Amino acid sequence: MADREDAEESPSGAAGESGAGGELSEAEAELAAQRELRERIERRKAEKKAVESGKKLSGTAADLLAAVRAVESGEKPGGGVFSEAEPAPHRGAPEPVRRPQPMTSSAAAPVPTEAVDAVRAVLLEGGAPEVLAPQVTAALGEGAHGQLREDPWQLLRVAGVRPEQADGFARALLGAECGPGDERRGRAVTVWLLEQAALVGHTALEAPTLSAALAQRAVPDPDAAVQSAIAEGDALVFQDALDEPGAPVAPRESGDEAEEGEQERPVRVLIGLERYALAEESLADGLARVVNSLPKEDGSADDWESAATGSAAELIRAVAGHGLVLHTGGEASRAEPAALVAAARAMGLRVCAATHSVDGRQRFAALLAPAEQQEPAAEPHETVATVAGLLSGAEGPGRDADGMLKTDLLVVLDAPQLDVESAAMLAESLPDGARLVLSGDPGVLWSAGPGRVFADLLAARVCPQIASRTPDPGPIGELVSGIGVGELNQVEAPGKEVVIVPVRDAGEAVHRTVQLVADSVPRAFGIPAEQTQVITPGHGGAAGTRVLNAALKERLNPGPGRFGGFDPGDRIAYAPAPGRTAPGHVVKADAEGLHLECAGASVVVPKEQVEQSVRHGWALTAHQAVGRRWPAAIVVLPGDAAQALTRPWIYTAFGRAESHLSVVHGVEQALPHAVAEIPAKPRTTRLPTLLKTQVPTAG
Repeated sequence: MADREDAEESPSGAAGESGAGGELSEAEAELAAQRELRERIERRKAEKKAVESGKKLSGTAADLLAAVRAVESGEKPGGGVFSEAEPAPHRGAPEPVRRPQPMTSSAAAPVPTEAVDAVRAVLLEGGAPEVLAPQVTAALGEGAHGQLREDPWQLLRVAGVRPEQADGFARALLGAECGPGDERRGRAVTVWLLEQAALVGHTALEAPTLSAALAQRAVPDPDAAVQSAIAEGDALVFQDALDEPGAPVAPRESGDEAEEGEQERPVRVLIGLERYALAEESLADGLARVVNSLPKEDGSADDWESAATGSAAELIRAVAGHGLVLHTGGEASRAEPAALVAAARAMGLRVCAATHSVDGRQRFAALLAPAEQQEPAAEPHETVATVAGLLSGAEGPGRDADGMLKTDLLVVLDAPQLDVESAAMLAESLPDGARLVLSGDPGVLWSAGPGRVFADLLAARVCPQIASRTPDPGPIGELVSGIGVGELNQVEAPGKEVVIVPVRDAGEAVHRTVQLVADSVPRAFGIPAEQTQVITPGHGGAAGTRVLNAALKERLNPGPGRFGGFDPGDRIAYAPAPGRTAPGHVVKADAEGLHLECAGASVVVPKEQVEQSVRHGWALTAHQAVGRRWPAAIVVLPGDAAQALTRPWIYTAFGRAESHLSVVHGVEQALPHAVAEIPAKPRTTRLPTLLKTQVPTAG
């Protein structure tokens, strides 16, 4: 499954590029002493190369392999069932492809060779590429070959496979028994649609929306398909009460009689996967516990009041009396949570702050040092962690014997980047009586994973909300603030802090971008190329990250790309898990893998993981760049990206610049139109309804 950073990518021709390069050589090494098996592997290797190059496949099998490879290369999966229109397709410059990643950071267990061979035989019988066997085996688990033979539509469990391709596979295996109304097909397509919805942020779908999508996929009886998926436990159904007029009325069970004067409450019927349903319910329970529990004896009211000074006074007073507090503001407002952390630590409280990225952790630590009247440290303060590091135990205060975080106050920066599963784990990890502050800029792009936790909490109004009055400074701050309220204003930029570079086509956009990074910005502003970040709407397209990175590499660090397309000195974006990207550069490559340096830390990426977790990083998408800032940012808006623009995307991309922003502008009136008219695409979630039942009154 592709990560959400890849979900914004437009289609490109990279789908047919070769992948899985190291698997057979490893098998040969393991079986070198066995002549017969070695010959068998050599034959399979030759066949595999022919398959991956497309020479031995045609028709349905070739299409199926191309679809899977498209997702492996980072393209948008599933045909965009619940997504917005994308820019026109364009074959970009070659870049190492990426294999699909699940929406989890846990490593998959080794797959037995015998199981893979059994699945391979079923795939070949059904006319599907045998190279999908490891993915199918990992997805279906024990007895995968039997499951696949009994229910060929289980092939949809492999990221990149579409229903029409699974249909062709099923026809080859089942023959006349196969039909569009097959109950197995209806169940599999229902689950597939829910998974596609999760990729674009939904934790559930309204029943009419799901039924309509099933009908588009040629399921003759959508309601029966949904009921079958629910009966088999593949999906869950919810009836959430609504206060909206005209909403559907909850069906009354037979035998129930309404009391005189009683009115049936309107509801919306939602269908969702168990994984996200449990996460939202767990999050609502955890937040309710935080809101309703009394804080520990952690200082007198006088201590809190004496600390409530300056721009952070309102935030500190709110935290003094409430378990859960929301704080909103831009980059400059982060000084207020820093003052809160310093004040709480001065009272002797155990305090931890968590950010989305390593860069954010370092910037917040730099704010915290003067707030605590200390010299800035070379490494971030021990109080500051990343969310991922805090949850894994690699960073932060650690956990007690009950598994709870050793903290009295947890401050989460970059709160809009919290997906529902990460937020649930944080809430579950807080000890009774601990306070929780969620702080962030509500104008930026939402989380890579499903949910819109911060926005849902703001809308639910179950706790105090403190809006910072500290504006981001300078022309860039003024420009971004206007975008946040739907206005694209011309700002005074006497020092050329904001520069618009008009271009006529994508080719000119690429040329001007390289010129800006390599020459213009360093010469005019003294900002070196390694401190300038290019941001563009997608990985594909005529001026997407692939094309831009190829052009920038050729200019800034030319080389043959001897290790998976990379050379020492290459600027990279390393994604250790979906939704997390760490900028860095290549140090060297050897038998251990690709050696990187990311934010001062050494990272070794094994050879077999390079293609799925490392990209070139001179150019990023806004999703990859969120949570970070650079001295200079160059935002590239080619003409074919017009349909991908939204106000949150523009707000996020423009806000990555600290001192200088160049906009390579080729979308004409689409830019002001997106700022004024195109907000974030809605996400369907259950959290607001759950919060209303758990926390009925505002804090």
